[in-house]
Amino acid sequence: MKISKNSVVSIQYTLTDEKKEVLDRSSAQDPLVYLHGTGSLIPGLEQALEGRVAGEKLQVTVNPEDGYGLRSDKMLQNVQRSEFPQGEELEVGMRYQVEGDEGPMVLTIVEIRDDEVIVDANHPLAGVTLHFDVEVGSVREATENELSHGHAHGPNDHHH
Repeated sequence: MKISKNSVVSIQYTLTDEKKEVLDRSSAQDPLVYLHGTGSLIPGLEQALEGRVAGEKLQVTVNPEDGYGLRSDKMLQNVQRSEFPQGEELEVGMRYQVEGDEGPMVLTIVEIRDDEVIVDANHPLAGVTLHFDVEVGSVREATENELSHGHAHGPNDHHH
């Protein structure tokens, strides 16, 4: 069966950046399982997997526009120190998850001033060209339950 919209796909992957540093990977015991065509993966990887079959291996380069987007200076924000938990030691590089207009987002502290903290709301991989080594493990039709929920379920149609 070929990967197409509403198929449940299992992949193993290694994700590296331009410097060949490993950013993420799945394990043989815990492959990534997703419902194809629902936006579960970044667009560039999902497009490259379209039409593939179990057992295929491929290398995919995803430019930022088809990955996590380009970096934007508009995503830098000044936040009052008082907005952070009282007494907590803040450091550059710390990350906080907050609820944004479009759901949860991660803010990274990039600068600390006296009573102001500069945070970056860009995705940590925004602006990064991504390199995937992928092996398609399995492809099957989604169950009615998976289609109605909009995501893949585990064995016996249970949630992961």
